[in-house]
Amino acid sequence: MRIFDPHIHMTSRTTDDYEAMYAAGVRALVEPAFWLGQPRTSPSSFYDYFDALLGWEPFRAAQYGIAHHCTIALNPKEANDPRCTPVLDQLPRYLVKDNVVAVGEIGYDSMTPAEDTALAAQLQMAADAELPALVHTPHRDKLAGLHRTIAVVGESALPPERVLLDHLNETTVEDAKQAGCWLGFSVYPDTKMDEDRMVALLKEYGPEKVLVNSAADWGRSDPLKTRKVGEAMLAAGFTEDEVDRVLWRNPVAFYGLSGRLDLEVTDIGAAHEGNSILRGGE
Repeated sequence: MRIFDPHIHMTSRTTDDYEAMYAAGVRALVEPAFWLGQPRTSPSSFYDYFDALLGWEPFRAAQYGIAHHCTIALNPKEANDPRCTPVLDQLPRYLVKDNVVAVGEIGYDSMTPAEDTALAAQLQMAADAELPALVHTPHRDKLAGLHRTIAVVGESALPPERVLLDHLNETTVEDAKQAGCWLGFSVYPDTKMDEDRMVALLKEYGPEKVLVNSAADWGRSDPLKTRKVGEAMLAAGFTEDEVDRVLWRNPVAFYGLSGRLDLEVTDIGAAHEGNSILRGGE
């Protein structure tokens, strides 16, 4: 089983996770820029974080045979903080980097006017940079947030077929599908989807344009949830081809819209910026 996790925050994970993910079949991933858990207080902290997504994390992933790409954006939560919004002016210089395969995570957290402004601006940046967009649908008031998101996408220069609406569930999937966007589902303990619910939705809606991710981060999460969905699909009667479509070919097709997706893992040496991940190793 080959797996491409299209949304996972490896900055929050250990090298043990990379090892376990490779053993489970993960050969590629996308790490979206997101809120780190504690509010950032200046734009400079974003730039250091973006640089890590472009340098250190691909280096770490390659050591374990996994191709790493990222998405770059001002996330919805911090779009409400005027100390952070100057980041919007600097995003275009990051969006031209080879390893950036989408603008994201963008979207809504609390559905404020500031979030409206940031979402519209970053959808335009995606159109200008000829990149797709990864959109975070809110954890609260999900259906209202989805409708508001679809409306803003419809007003933008970015076609819906270049938009991935993530964190969908049973209440939002129908409208997201009708909007013509790609459909993202986070399989995450307690707060999002689980394997059985995911299989039920795949039975109802089919595998077309569906991406399944672990969204693993600093919370109680599991970077092997993609593998567990694949196993649950097989147990429910899906074919190996259908599993491959959901867990590999669909994320390749979506992020391939960037023209930058490179799934080859090359030997990039034993150190990055003079540092190694091999402390305590062989």
